[in-house]
Amino acid sequence: MKRQRGRARVALAGAAALCAVAALPGQSWAAGRPSPYAFEAEAKPVKGTPVNINGPELTAGSAYKDSIKPGEKRYYRVNLDARSNAYVSAVAVPRLGTKVTYADQLEVSIENGSGTECSDGEARFGSAAYPRPVADYASRRIEKDNSSCQEAGAYYVLLERDSDAASTTEPWDVELRFASEPALKSAGPTAAPEGWPSASPAVPAGGPQQRHGGTSFHDSTSLKQGEWQDSIKPGETLFYRVPVDWGQQIFVRADLANSPSGDAAKSVGNALVLALHNPARGFVDDESGMYYDGKQKSVSLDPLPPVRYENRYDSDSATSAMRFAGWYYLSVTLSPEIEEAYGGNAVPLTLRVNVKGDAKAAPAYAGPAGDFRVTEDDQAAAESGASAQEAAKSDTMMLVAVGGLGAGTVLVLGLGVWTLLARRRQPVDAAPAACSVPGQGGPQGPAQGVGHAPAQGYGYGQYGPPPGQ
Repeated sequence: MKRQRGRARVALAGAAALCAVAALPGQSWAAGRPSPYAFEAEAKPVKGTPVNINGPELTAGSAYKDSIKPGEKRYYRVNLDARSNAYVSAVAVPRLGTKVTYADQLEVSIENGSGTECSDGEARFGSAAYPRPVADYASRRIEKDNSSCQEAGAYYVLLERDSDAASTTEPWDVELRFASEPALKSAGPTAAPEGWPSASPAVPAGGPQQRHGGTSFHDSTSLKQGEWQDSIKPGETLFYRVPVDWGQQIFVRADLANSPSGDAAKSVGNALVLALHNPARGFVDDESGMYYDGKQKSVSLDPLPPVRYENRYDSDSATSAMRFAGWYYLSVTLSPEIEEAYGGNAVPLTLRVNVKGDAKAAPAYAGPAGDFRVTEDDQAAAESGASAQEAAKSDTMMLVAVGGLGAGTVLVLGLGVWTLLARRRQPVDAAPAACSVPGQGGPQGPAQGVGHAPAQGYGYGQYGPPPGQ
């Protein structure tokens, strides 16, 4: 009898876990304006200080959330050893409807105990001056011939927001992440390769498939090589991620279809921004030179080198950023000015992703590579379209189920989970029914969708359906 009650409790727990899939952070239905960026549920709130030694400590592998006003400086502390490379990224998230200009940027830098700057990065809007998430990182890199920023001890991360007088003065939300890269067992080459293939590849085989982007780095949709169809609304930013292993190259092209509203006399400059960030969320490259007149247009990232450890020694910033294997993040933003000229309906979008080259052996790291590798699970996520957020939830549910269910039941539960995950990557036009757990009092709060939740996108209102639906 006790065993039966135990199994019943586990079954209820498994059902509750399935409901949790329908209510993943950043994917639930909510009243009011949509959230512009789905911060990690585990992101720790912090408040940087104007004095460096008083700054809150950041730990490797963790995410943090803060905010910053124009002209402010915010310090944080990281404790580093004398062997590992350190990367601290900052994602600036202006609110919807605010104004930014070419001069607006968020600078992130790392300083040692003597106030010497180790490196800096700038998250900027450039010529596409409209609000959207922008990101870059600063690093502390161990270098044989460098005499500064090599010692172990306390280092200080500094955020500075530069703002134009014409820009909105509202605070920007900021997501911080600290990643550590292990040292090599022995020193390797310190010069980046000079030549690499740069010819654009052919259109990926297999035909178009539908997959809907996420709202942030945290819930970005996994893609493999292929042709991916989606739809995007004015002012919206969609996030995707692609596993790129050592020795491989990534090529990306974005096609914006003709407007469903028809042609208009007005042409919108910088209509679409296609951006790429590396596994530490450092800026690699972007392209925004699209003039949209209601007819189909396309933009492509410039050819990038194969992923190599030695790329970090190149003076070109885009080449240097292709320094480690792992998930490379794509973001696509449609200018909010499109709404004025063509209305607020979603415009069909196609991403063509090529990953060229066979995977090479990883460098001989002295410790676990962490984020800087491509695993079999990563390849499976790219195949299915699962995000890191979904994969983590799925792992949790499986652990719950295995605690008391038979192998056959676990298999059925697992299939149910992945069915739900597949469904929730598609846009929907109405909120699904509430999730309930048998014997637990019916619906668990407001209705939670197992589909992609339009109310949480970086845009206005619901997503339109993908092409063909």
